[in-house]
Amino acid sequence: MILTVTPNPSLDRTYEVPSLDRGEVIRATGERMDPGGKGVNVSRAVAAAGRRTVAVLPLGGAPGALVADLLDAQGIEVAPVPVAGATRSNIALAEADGVLTKINAPGPELTPAEQESLLETVREQSRDADWIACCGSLPRGLAPSWYAELVARAHRAGARIALDTSGPALLAALRERPDVVKPNIEELAEAVGRPLATVGDAVKAAEELRELGARTVLASLGADGQLLVGEEGAWFASARVDVVRSNVGAGDSSLAGFLIAGGSGPGALASAVAHGAAAVQLPGSVMPSPANLDPSAVTVTAEIPVNRVLTEPAS
Repeated sequence: MILTVTPNPSLDRTYEVPSLDRGEVIRATGERMDPGGKGVNVSRAVAAAGRRTVAVLPLGGAPGALVADLLDAQGIEVAPVPVAGATRSNIALAEADGVLTKINAPGPELTPAEQESLLETVREQSRDADWIACCGSLPRGLAPSWYAELVARAHRAGARIALDTSGPALLAALRERPDVVKPNIEELAEAVGRPLATVGDAVKAAEELRELGARTVLASLGADGQLLVGEEGAWFASARVDVVRSNVGAGDSSLAGFLIAGGSGPGALASAVAHGAAAVQLPGSVMPSPANLDPSAVTVTAEIPVNRVLTEPAS
């Protein structure tokens, strides 16, 4: 079982519009509503793969009730933490030419009692978990050290932790030695405080995160592929992608693929890349099922192309 923790979940409403004209009445040509948040997406990808997952998340108000109902409809077990504030509602406007405009709400402010209840719920639910995936930004009220406390408690209980966050929350958590951290290239550059222009730059940055405490770094390099740097060695993987339809949730799907395959070594990296490549070829935030995966399109190598210039360098 893979347990996911999403401290700041959302109800995501997407409207398809011909074009975005400021100050005008815009009539949508389509709409959909999805449960949102990085950990929620990981659970959705795990469930799509036919594996059991439990999603721990603070929920409040009518939007929170809708998030729980939507997850239940997808066969995902929910361990809700009731909070006084309403779960945030995010809006995405998808134009016909592929441009996506997102409006993300800040979300509720969690009280000290609600924060502790969230940590206690994770502890209770982690007894049967193979992995705990802690993902996304922290809501108002939670200090950057909150993830560090969660990692410390999980390790005391004997659980393995995969952490997908950024900024001060990531740096604070490194001292507790999370088993896996999953930054994208921009988050990796932010963590080490310098631009990253080549695959070699990304490898050095990943090694620095390991020196700060991360046991394994799974770094997404966007269209260039992914890096895995850990105690067992370092590998680089990429995949052939025919058409990119949406990159929403692709990184979350990739983390799910990595954990489903055991969470270590080149085989897990290949699974991560296969899941991420499948996700970008699907519409919206649809998570791939096994039928969408193409393992033959994935290449994994220990001969890392350190001099390759990144398609999207990070500043």
